[in-house]
Amino acid sequence: MAAPGDLRTHPVHLGLGAKAIPQPEFAGMAWYEAYAARTAADGAEGRLVSLYDFAESWDSWEMHPAGDELVVCIAGEMTLIQVLPNGAFHSEPLQAGQYAINPAGTWHTADLAGPATALFVTAGQGTQHRRR
Repeated sequence: MAAPGDLRTHPVHLGLGAKAIPQPEFAGMAWYEAYAARTAADGAEGRLVSLYDFAESWDSWEMHPAGDELVVCIAGEMTLIQVLPNGAFHSEPLQAGQYAINPAGTWHTADLAGPATALFVTAGQGTQHRRR
């Protein structure tokens, strides 16, 4: 059995063959590029499981074209904001224990009124970001 890990610092990759693979320590945005290279063989079926503590609203939008993303609010409250296919905005308030799904190809961001923690299960292949 592996030693316990912390998803805040060491995300886990869920790969083909129902494998759960601990990842190296998260070290900023460049980490994602290395992650994509490490897990490329799993294609769109791979999932990144990560946990983040937020102190303020997100300053960017992101979109995952290869698959859906599960967002679970673990602590605090957050409002997930999505741009629907028709261009309309949809806001989904989440409290601790609640979740929402960002469908593949949906641009999304989040607003916070105070500190919050969220768990993400992400189909990360081809993820895009843009300034908010």
